[in-house]
Amino acid sequence: MQRRTTLVFGLVLSALLTQAAHAQAALDDIVARKAITIAIPTDFPPYGFVGTDLKPQGLDIDMANYIGAKLGAKVELVPVTSANRIPYLQTKKAHLVISTLGKNPEREKVIDFTAAYSPFFQAVFATKSLAVKTFADLGGKTVAVTRGAIEDMEISKLAPANADIKRFEDNNATVSAFVSGQVQAIATGASVAGNMMQRNPQLNAEYKLLIKDSPNFIGVAKGEDKLRLKVNEIIAAAKASGDIDKMAQKWLGRPAGDLPN
Repeated sequence: MQRRTTLVFGLVLSALLTQAAHAQAALDDIVARKAITIAIPTDFPPYGFVGTDLKPQGLDIDMANYIGAKLGAKVELVPVTSANRIPYLQTKKAHLVISTLGKNPEREKVIDFTAAYSPFFQAVFATKSLAVKTFADLGGKTVAVTRGAIEDMEISKLAPANADIKRFEDNNATVSAFVSGQVQAIATGASVAGNMMQRNPQLNAEYKLLIKDSPNFIGVAKGEDKLRLKVNEIIAAAKASGDIDKMAQKWLGRPAGDLPN
């Protein structure tokens, strides 16, 4: 009986050790193949979209290529949607997900996260010629916002009483109001603004005021601590060198600032 118990215990221990080894296999696989598969967005400018050359570009793509270069690995980009990006990690179709991924308790149950690598925010945007440096400067100006959105609730608290906040039923109507000149400024999310500015460069629109910040994190499969910690090292060095700020400035019109670990 004792021999059987010892044998069963040995088999269980062996299985656990094997499972642990497999769980830490991602970084070893990347180093061995000198290639890394990273899931990215292609329909969410300025973080990820398809350029005129039909190749993915954007902040998330720059970050994916940056990490690949630091690991000495060829980057294989895999386009994903909001719905399938986490399953791509769980089924090992990607080593990392860099796709405007916010961290919340529900997601932390199924995947792990690195330190934050970029801001995601709601802000006020306007033409470069419009002098807006504080929320007080919105006094007497017309501001478009989507009714019921986060930016609607927040701008109502931040803008002075004499700001003319015009509410529209969806993002398309809000953007159209700004593009057509019905309003002087627009309060919206970074992705909506990025898409608007990409499609309408003649507007000379730019980031003006931060409404709310919600940083992005890189997703890693559960148990892949070696890879997660290695990516954290790369992110920390990129923050220290200013490379993270440069990427944010390039695509979002503002530095990344103080991001959480």
